[in-house]
Amino acid sequence: MRWLITGGCGFIGINLIHRLLEHPASQIQVLDNLSVGTTEALASVAEYVEGETMQADARVTLTQGDILDVELVNKVCGSADVVVHLAANTGVHQSVMNPGLDCDINVVGTQNMLSAAHKAGCSRFVFASSGAPVGEVEPPIHEELAPHPVSPYGASKLAGEGYCSAYFRTYGLETVALRFGNIYGPRSAHKSSVVAKFITQMINGELLEVYGSGNQTRDFIYIEELVRAVEQAASVPGIGGEIFQIASNRETTVNELVDLLQEVAVGLGVAVPEVFYSDPRLGDVMRNYSDTSKARSRLGWSSSIDLRQGLQSTFEWFLQNRSQ
Repeated sequence: MRWLITGGCGFIGINLIHRLLEHPASQIQVLDNLSVGTTEALASVAEYVEGETMQADARVTLTQGDILDVELVNKVCGSADVVVHLAANTGVHQSVMNPGLDCDINVVGTQNMLSAAHKAGCSRFVFASSGAPVGEVEPPIHEELAPHPVSPYGASKLAGEGYCSAYFRTYGLETVALRFGNIYGPRSAHKSSVVAKFITQMINGELLEVYGSGNQTRDFIYIEELVRAVEQAASVPGIGGEIFQIASNRETTVNELVDLLQEVAVGLGVAVPEVFYSDPRLGDVMRNYSDTSKARSRLGWSSSIDLRQGLQSTFEWFLQNRSQ
């Protein structure tokens, strides 16, 4: 199968590529502007060549470019069977600081990718979304809840889901939107997520900064399980136009996360620093976790890795790769 992965040099992308290369028939093209991901990250999981089109003699081809470049996007989609659209302006805080840029990347960029995939006759388009489109609701989040986004990021991801629905129902492009929980795991050294931030602060002996009271909840999903969900979304028949919650179906407070990480740190011989609490961030919701029963029944996917087990593996990876 020929894959096009936008944002493929980022955390999710390199873990997905690492997994796909286990299949001898996989051929991958990465489109990335390297604003977040790096060529070093890609090189850590795959040998690659560079070019604007998928190179026949290479397992992985890197195209340095932007999803806002319509001409380039049309070119790279031409040889793909499946598009996995990971490239995005990620995170609530960045969208609050610059909502216009967030809209350009997450709405216009997504529409560019959908249009190109449709023109190229791609068989499946997998869109990376999140729980942010739903907004401040009484959890668990599920696919039938009316969305009320709190942040510009949530609004732009909701628009992306809407365009995926439209391209399926109007043009027949088989789109699948996956609403990811809070992702963590190995190879996340450059990720700004709370797990990566706390582990880095612990290893460096820095104070742990918690926004707000720490009683806000999130649903943490281990990267290997998320990658498996992407594979399923790309291949399971009869799911065009659907949205799926991809998370652990478990609610964890930030304070509970800190406690678990402290336990892991002590077991690994890392000194536990003090915790301090700062002001809540604009746009953050108080509670967030997902009902994943639809993914279980329609995708044949569910989460099984315990949070502490996943944190242990992640912490060990950070210790082994301190320079990355």
